[in-house]
Amino acid sequence: MMPFFNISDGNSAIVTALQKDPEKGIRLLMAKYKDAVYWHIRRLVVSHDDAQDAAQETFIRIYRSSGQLKDAASLKAWIYRIATNEALRLLKRRRGGKEISMEDPCISPDILETERYVDLSDSGVVKLQKAILSLPAKQQLAFNLRYYDELSYEEIAEITGSTPSNVKANFHFAKNNVIKYLNEHD
Repeated sequence: MMPFFNISDGNSAIVTALQKDPEKGIRLLMAKYKDAVYWHIRRLVVSHDDAQDAAQETFIRIYRSSGQLKDAASLKAWIYRIATNEALRLLKRRRGGKEISMEDPCISPDILETERYVDLSDSGVVKLQKAILSLPAKQQLAFNLRYYDELSYEEIAEITGSTPSNVKANFHFAKNNVIKYLNEHD
């Protein structure tokens, strides 16, 4: 199987640095992935403060487990998997320890109105975000990773522990559900 990521994209230098000098490696990794990790988590948890906390915990976990990463081809998926798990762990804590069903939405779309860092004046963006938040967790993950992060079905499958065909189906259902939500809330 072909690697998902081009080795010349700097990931091999990051992996080498993580293995030889973890502090330097984590600085390189954060320089490249800090914003992407934050926004990936933010789209799942909505709250800016929670996203910052989960992103920080993501990089701590990456630093602590950097010795487990062996190849640059899987670096991006590994980072996103850890970030996704941190976001879901935070949401689980928010629910008082109750498991998050992948068949149910992660959080209520109504949370957007309470988040002080969300620009409520752009009704189209708010409506899109509410539509995405109304999706079951597995569809929401597939949609966000594909639409916003522009990852391939194979990369998303690696991140979510699924198969490319399941991810493709979840993205298709998500896209249709978003369109349906937008049409119903016009």
